[in-house]
Amino acid sequence: MTWRVQLQWSRSSKDDSRPSDPPTDRPHNRSSALDPAPGTAAMLNLTSRAKTHTCNGTTRRDFLQVGTLGMLGFGLPQLLAAEAAGAAGKNTDRKSCIMIFNLGAPSQMDTFDPKPNAPVEVRGPFKTIATRGDFELTEILPKHAEIADMFSIVRSCYHTAAAVHDAGWQMLQTGRQFTGGVNYPHAGAVVEYLQGRRTDLPAHVVLPQTMGRGGGNLPNGQAGGFLGKAYDPFALMADPSQPNFKVPDLLPPSSLPDVRIDRRRRMRDSIESHMARFESTESAKLFDANFEAAYRMMNSPEARMAFDLSKEPTSVRERYGMNRFGQCCLLARRLIEAGVRFVTINTFLTVFNEVTWDIHGSKPFTTIEGMKNIVAPMYDQAYSALITDLHDRGLLDDTMVCGLAEFGRTPKVNPAGGRDHWPQCFSCTFAGGGVVGGRAVGKSDPVGGVPADRPTNPGEIIATIFKAMDLDLHAELPGPGGRPFPLVDFGVREIKELFA
Repeated sequence: MTWRVQLQWSRSSKDDSRPSDPPTDRPHNRSSALDPAPGTAAMLNLTSRAKTHTCNGTTRRDFLQVGTLGMLGFGLPQLLAAEAAGAAGKNTDRKSCIMIFNLGAPSQMDTFDPKPNAPVEVRGPFKTIATRGDFELTEILPKHAEIADMFSIVRSCYHTAAAVHDAGWQMLQTGRQFTGGVNYPHAGAVVEYLQGRRTDLPAHVVLPQTMGRGGGNLPNGQAGGFLGKAYDPFALMADPSQPNFKVPDLLPPSSLPDVRIDRRRRMRDSIESHMARFESTESAKLFDANFEAAYRMMNSPEARMAFDLSKEPTSVRERYGMNRFGQCCLLARRLIEAGVRFVTINTFLTVFNEVTWDIHGSKPFTTIEGMKNIVAPMYDQAYSALITDLHDRGLLDDTMVCGLAEFGRTPKVNPAGGRDHWPQCFSCTFAGGGVVGGRAVGKSDPVGGVPADRPTNPGEIIATIFKAMDLDLHAELPGPGGRPFPLVDFGVREIKELFA
């Protein structure tokens, strides 16, 4: 479940899908608020009577609702309460991360790991070009070549999960494969749990929205996992390249002016003044704090400003590309500037009936020509603009930008003229956050099929992100059943060659 900036605090008494609460004796405990008692339905709706229902029956604009214990259900207030309960991580550090997830999986031979001396059925149709770094790229990434001294490539990534998108999504965003019914938290969720938020803005934002269907019917890894729904990311759920772009539910509806919001807030305060017994509990104290924090966010000029792309000059917006991915990269830069710790950008939303990196060569997937003419130019433009912009604004040193994917593509071109799934070897890119640019770490064999040097698994990739965020890799999380759970598996370390 992805939380939105709307204060929906009641839920059906039949909904028992609550996350596991962290144990109360943990130093980073972020306890959930109280659930409504079974059968409790009484509540006070403090918004207008206009209703627009979502597919699950919830009214989309039923925010700022209060009741008795029902007002402490899932959503933004629960997240804020959990943060109020955790004392760790409230600091003034500047470390941030932008995770670009290249949904569909780029072909390593056709992008970051060209094989010019391999047979034509391996090397593909693209020429190799020189760069400003100590590596070559293919001709479909010319802007990457111009800034190659600002990022590095790990060419020896691999994983052992099934060659399906969903399994790779899990591995590359959490560092682990989901087994035994345990869902591991996204790297951004871990950062949020351990470090909290800096401002009224969320600590972890997903742009433009969470991943869609991948074909494997598996969890996609873009959630709080066993940390609980309170650590699910805030998903934009909108296309920032659209002329009428605005963040759904960030601002009150036009039918509810500020004076009415204030009046309803005072009404809530009046109701709570008669709840002396409840207010003496720790949960009530947490609720008071998280309500105020949520209210401040709804009315925060800084939050509105961060999401307002109209404040950017047209020339800047065009430099990123006036498309969904380009504007997401620009929005990510604005969010990092405004204090968001972790931004995840999905280059695409699904691999079906959309032109993506998933170049099987025939419908409903993408052809190599589609990658050359549509996908690569879009990505090349936006990525180079983002890295350059972060550098020019003095943000790159403290902001890691990692370009990840669920796997690579088969070394040999298939009969349809495309390439299929290949988790045995692929490339990922890293920039900023202390990374030394211009390097190629590890290498693949002559056909790009397996690592030939410095094999790198997903755990090491996630550890590299955590290291750039100044997290202690020996730290523990409250795992399933309240048992301590290591941040990374024993012996797993960051990719040191990126930093040395």
